Amino acid sequence: MIGRHAALAGLLLVAFGCATKGNVRQVETQLLVLRAETARQDSVRAAELARIIRLEQTLLDSLAGARQGVRVLDARIGVDLTDVQRQLLQIQELSGQSQRQLSVLKAQLDARAETQVAAPSPTVPSDTTAAIVVVPSAPTASAEQMYTGAINQYRRGSIGVARRAFLEFLQQYPTHPNVPDAMYFVAESFDASAPDSAITRYNELKTRFPKSSRAPTALYKIGYLLETAVKDGTRARAAYLRLIAEYPRSEDAELAKNRLETLKP
Repeated sequence: MIGRHAALAGLLLVAFGCATKGNVRQVETQLLVLRAETARQDSVRAAELARIIRLEQTLLDSLAGARQGVRVLDARIGVDLTDVQRQLLQIQELSGQSQRQLSVLKAQLDARAETQVAAPSPTVPSDTTAAIVVVPSAPTASAEQMYTGAINQYRRGSIGVARRAFLEFLQQYPTHPNVPDAMYFVAESFDASAPDSAITRYNELKTRFPKSSRAPTALYKIGYLLETAVKDGTRARAAYLRLIAEYPRSEDAELAKNRLETLKP
């Protein structure tokens, strides 16, 4: 730019050869001013460029620091998640052990209760000379009392005692409306200890009372026990399909459909 102005000034001097010395000095002064302004503008531009470069470097440094922080955070989160998963596994193992211990203890208590209930009364030695004492028999419990007592025992977790009470109820009141429910609870009491016995009793309930509200649930329990306890997927699938065909609008049919989706063919 300075060269262009100098050339322009030369042309002006040639064109106006008769110009005075004052005019020449004026042109030189303008050239000096123009050079100074150009140098000042270049300096401003250089300073602005340097400022932009420093700002970009600062941003790059900040970005690098942020990336490093993210990597450190990811590493810490991964370690924390691993610790949490390990603790969850330990809790699950402890819970499983506690559940197994409770099941064993409950089975022992049920067996002891059954033994006490089934223990024979002490025999009275016969003696022809002994006086005969007539003891009035206790009044027989009503059907509602027997059924309610069995239900209460079942809810307390005394499965063996409740089972005997239900069986006695079924023997004394075979035509009572609560018979399907009692049969269901007897079958369910065998789910954990004897799945085959449970399946047999669920089948009996379904056969004797096909219109009972317990019938579709009995079919579902048959399929579920065959699938999870007996490990017979073919028979389990057949039970689920039978439930869906015979009781398509029941809630148990929806459960059976869900089981079929996860059951391997």
